[in-house]
Amino acid sequence: MPEPLYSRKNPLPARLSAVRTLTQSGSGKETLHFEVSLAGSGLFYEAGDSLGIFPSNDPAEVDEVLAATGLSGKTTVEAPAGGSATLHEVLLRQVTLREPSRQLLAAIVEKWPAAEELAELIDPEAQRVLQEWLDGREVIDVVQAYPQAQFTARDFVKTLRKLQPRLYSIASSPKAYPGEVHLTVAVVRYEAHGRKRQGVCTTFLADRAKDGPVPVFVHSAKHFRPPADPAAPLIMVGPGTGIAPFRAFLQDREASGAKGKNWLFFGERNRATDFFYEDELNRWREAGVLRHLDTAFSRDQEHKIYVQDRMLENATELWKWLQDGACFYVCGDASRMAKDVDEALHRIVQEQGGKSLAEAELYVEEMKKSKRYRKDVY
Repeated sequence: MPEPLYSRKNPLPARLSAVRTLTQSGSGKETLHFEVSLAGSGLFYEAGDSLGIFPSNDPAEVDEVLAATGLSGKTTVEAPAGGSATLHEVLLRQVTLREPSRQLLAAIVEKWPAAEELAELIDPEAQRVLQEWLDGREVIDVVQAYPQAQFTARDFVKTLRKLQPRLYSIASSPKAYPGEVHLTVAVVRYEAHGRKRQGVCTTFLADRAKDGPVPVFVHSAKHFRPPADPAAPLIMVGPGTGIAPFRAFLQDREASGAKGKNWLFFGERNRATDFFYEDELNRWREAGVLRHLDTAFSRDQEHKIYVQDRMLENATELWKWLQDGACFYVCGDASRMAKDVDEALHRIVQEQGGKSLAEAELYVEEMKKSKRYRKDVY
């Protein structure tokens, strides 16, 4: 099979073909559905894969950094991506303006030794303190705080990290939507250290990508494909934007006529404002494609309810599905949700299966080895 023309090294300059808001008025979040055209590109993906996106920084942030450093955006510099480019172009597309690098802090100390706070932070023994200090701070915070450190454009670029692509779980199946990719994206906007902040790629998509190319590539995720056996039962746990690959799985299984029954656990804050793809999910449930749909809207009652709570409420049935060979998939937040779901799974296996703690751990481990327990967490 020939290598695709477009890849991470040579991303496709794609276009957004559609954008719609998934959250309703009054939601505390801003979650959007994007459709990206791959028509004529030769790019192919499978359900479970991710789309890599190379974002651009906000031009207003670039201008702010240039003003703070006193540098001209028209100055030609050696570009991190190779060759040469103007400083403005490098700051816009090639380097991150988010977390300051240790090299930037060290360069400021070297140019202005009176920056004692930074000198203490870059001490190798102060790694933990440095990470705490960096939390929520960006390049603009540092260059504005230490204007005495004067950089040349060349030296400044050398202190900045490369702008990395972001990966998003694809929310569509090529069997249902050939030639296009759907994404489910929570737009990041917040305040820290007295300034408004924003996610680089999420606001690139939401605010700046409508009229220009969106450089993309397909990132294969062979570890997170739908079950190879179309008759295998499938349990999916995908709160928030974690629903994305499971929308793709359901489209895929419906299009292929897979006979395996499907069960989805979805959670968000409020049913009235945050029930993503509600109409589609209800259609699948009515059509029998989705055997069970269990939702957990944490803020709709005084006591917060999460997807792991719904799992425990349905422990008897869930255990029957596992005994019937069900595959168990999880997508979403790695720091808390995935751990809580894993604990709930172990508890269900132990209590419903009449197993000891060690036996339950062994059972779940065997699920992983046989690829019946898969995660796509971040």
